[in-house]
Amino acid sequence: MSNMGLVLQACSGLVLFFFLAWLFSENRRQVNFKTALMGLAIQVILAILVTKFGIVRSTFLWIGGGIMALKDATFAGTSFVFGYLGGGDSPFVPKDGANTFIFAFQAMPMVIVISAVSMLLFHWKILPFIVKFFSTFFQKVLGLGGALGVCAAAKMFLGQTEAPLLVRPYLGQFTRSELFTVMTAGMATTSISIMVIYAMILEGTIPDPVAHILTASIISVPAAITISRILIPQVGEETSGHLVVPYQFSGSMEAITQGTSDGVKLYINIIAMLIVFLAIVALVNSLLGLFPLIGNEPVSLQLLLGYALAPLAWFLGIPWTEAISAGALLGKKTILNEIVAFIGLAELPKGVLSAKSDLIMTYALAGFANLSSIGIQIGGIGTMVPERKQEIISLGIKAMIAGTIASCMSGAIIGIMHSFG
Repeated sequence: MSNMGLVLQACSGLVLFFFLAWLFSENRRQVNFKTALMGLAIQVILAILVTKFGIVRSTFLWIGGGIMALKDATFAGTSFVFGYLGGGDSPFVPKDGANTFIFAFQAMPMVIVISAVSMLLFHWKILPFIVKFFSTFFQKVLGLGGALGVCAAAKMFLGQTEAPLLVRPYLGQFTRSELFTVMTAGMATTSISIMVIYAMILEGTIPDPVAHILTASIISVPAAITISRILIPQVGEETSGHLVVPYQFSGSMEAITQGTSDGVKLYINIIAMLIVFLAIVALVNSLLGLFPLIGNEPVSLQLLLGYALAPLAWFLGIPWTEAISAGALLGKKTILNEIVAFIGLAELPKGVLSAKSDLIMTYALAGFANLSSIGIQIGGIGTMVPERKQEIISLGIKAMIAGTIASCMSGAIIGIMHSFG
């Protein structure tokens, strides 16, 4: 199919996403279409700035290079602690074709390092300054209240439970729409601690993976705001508020120590989830393998999800010949998690997806919208505002769907930008 045909596909997908959000809105009469279109315009403008303006793109590449430099620094630690398992010199000659990359010891420790560095940047007031800048932008352009603006801005860089901590005193005052936006933004984006893992997985799949994943996390925020406010329109006054620093450290060393401790918890949690989820996939596939072949292929979870979500992948601007493979990745992300989906993307044989489709899927997968995140939000945000825990539970599935749509919008827009060179 021609580039123009794929562009029209992606454009029709954006229209469909807006229509479905409006169709299932809790209050269609209260939907502010002007604000919704402004949110889409901001997402498109941010995408154009990053992909078409050299100075902006160079800045993102510089930031990405800095983050990836931490990978080399981390290897210094992992090779000392874990030896050849952590990337140090091997005491033996590996067999030809053997994979010597060990995910748990060479990739995952980056989570701990990034967590410590992030906490240090918070202590040095660098991260709060960036959050305040984007918060002011969202308040002025999209009319968000101060507290929600802070949370939305922080979600570009922090996790889905860390970002709400910055406005914890105001969460109880949030309207239903504002609370839903917090949850949707959490689902639609990622965090600095995790995006480095994505980038390491995607090395060799797309160029400059860190820059793209950072871009995805930023441009998905206005999409999350837009879709969430169509599904549950804001009624009444916005909640005012400002940044609240949840961490008080006596010095840089304490900040590093706290960040390291938090990173270790995340490290263990991710490894445990990967082991369990990949085991479940293997178990389900072994059971599905008992059924008759479909198109000369054994029945598997990936194959079924591929057929089910192929239309969604097609609406992102992906050719139909590649849509089943792309749909399977979307299904893995939703049912399992995005790390499993990114591993699946990286392991696809060359030629299954085109370079453009690889890029679209990177943006569509770069978010926390999956079933396990519902539990994380219930446990995290629900603990911050226990009086609204039942409301958070009731909004969980809807937030996951809204977050998925927001990430897919980013993928479709980047595909359109890519089509014009």
